[in-house]
Amino acid sequence: MASTNKSQPLLSIIFLLFTTLHPLKSSGVTVDLVPRDSPSSPFYNASKTYFDRLHDALERSLTRANHIKSVLSNLGGSKIQTQIISGGGSYLMNVSIGTPPVEVLGIADTGSDLIWTQCLPCTECFEQDLPIFDPNKSSTYKKVSCQSSTCTALEHASCSNDGSTCGYSYSYGDGSQTSGDLSTETLTIGSKNPASFNKIAFGCAHDSSGTFDSSSSGLVGLGGGALSLVSQLDEKKLSYCLLPFSSNASSKISLGRDAVVSGSGTVKTPLVSKSPDTFYYLTLESISVGHTRIAYKGSTVISPDATSDTKGNIIIDSGTTLTYLPTEFYDEVSSAVEKAVGGQTVEGPSGLGLSPCYSASDDLNFPDLTAHFDGGDVNLGSLNTFVRVSEDVVCFSLTQAGSNPPIYGNLAQANFLVGYDLDAGTVSFLPKDCTKP
Repeated sequence: MASTNKSQPLLSIIFLLFTTLHPLKSSGVTVDLVPRDSPSSPFYNASKTYFDRLHDALERSLTRANHIKSVLSNLGGSKIQTQIISGGGSYLMNVSIGTPPVEVLGIADTGSDLIWTQCLPCTECFEQDLPIFDPNKSSTYKKVSCQSSTCTALEHASCSNDGSTCGYSYSYGDGSQTSGDLSTETLTIGSKNPASFNKIAFGCAHDSSGTFDSSSSGLVGLGGGALSLVSQLDEKKLSYCLLPFSSNASSKISLGRDAVVSGSGTVKTPLVSKSPDTFYYLTLESISVGHTRIAYKGSTVISPDATSDTKGNIIIDSGTTLTYLPTEFYDEVSSAVEKAVGGQTVEGPSGLGLSPCYSASDDLNFPDLTAHFDGGDVNLGSLNTFVRVSEDVVCFSLTQAGSNPPIYGNLAQANFLVGYDLDAGTVSFLPKDCTKP
């Protein structure tokens, strides 16, 4: 088969799911997301302190921002010009595939579309802790033909000589690659009230190599593109409630009908259509620091088809820890924060660009911030805008994007029920204590 390449974002939320281009009928499902660095995770390193794990997450955030920039700048190219970071996701989830069902643990991403996992037989497979899926032992496995809508949804596809098998092949900037057959399978999600989906399209990888981590066995996309899970639901909805970083308990993610976000206090803002359609673009009009409102400004174009930054000027991404703002805008916001806090600034962690930072022992007056999106205001407390990076230092968690795209990160989303409705073209925010059901 001829090779095919398509930009795919870096791993961000860990979780293995598969879907088909045909709408999946389901009442919806809600499942746990286990924090990447929690004791329940295979990535957990008991020798690391809380602050070690936090610094790892902050460093992954910068790598993630660089990666999104590379995807945006390489549209139409053949490679993702960035490194894959081993175990680069943020959450874990167990699901089952096949008939009979086989439990798997994989990697998922609100900034990816293609879904793939390793399958037997292997031409070359990277080492993984769980058994590699064997399609010959499943009664519901089927390859996808080149004439199917699933195959034609790929930007580039390869076909067998007789047209009976559609192939995919992705390569990454660090030399990693994955290729195999586009296929369908049955997926079961959840344990208490499981939901099963039939004829789910995924990439059955027979040749994968590079810097992939053995704790995961593939990649799933929860982005806005045609091949993502969310796009294939009969109700194209996704929601999650992310816990503060300090918590080791599970966050929640919901799909389909269970992902509706509504009720008193819900703020809705329009999704803006831009390329690539994988990413979720919002319009941030301004940020208030206390009663001081600062208008959005900056020349960072995050999509090559954008004529201005007025609409769709920031990407909301659950896999990026920090929030990145255009430098000029960030300078005004951080200056207003310094004025409001009034404490003596100190040096923050090197290489992360966090500023201002303060001595945690000081009596600090952290201001409330409000993100003014098109259509509504999201009120942010200190939990969303400041992070304690050591026993002695606390820093502002909004930082300058530099040459990277503006990104609304997951610290700013903690303790909000965040819902994506692709049919309505909206993202919703509802304040919620995510530690409670």
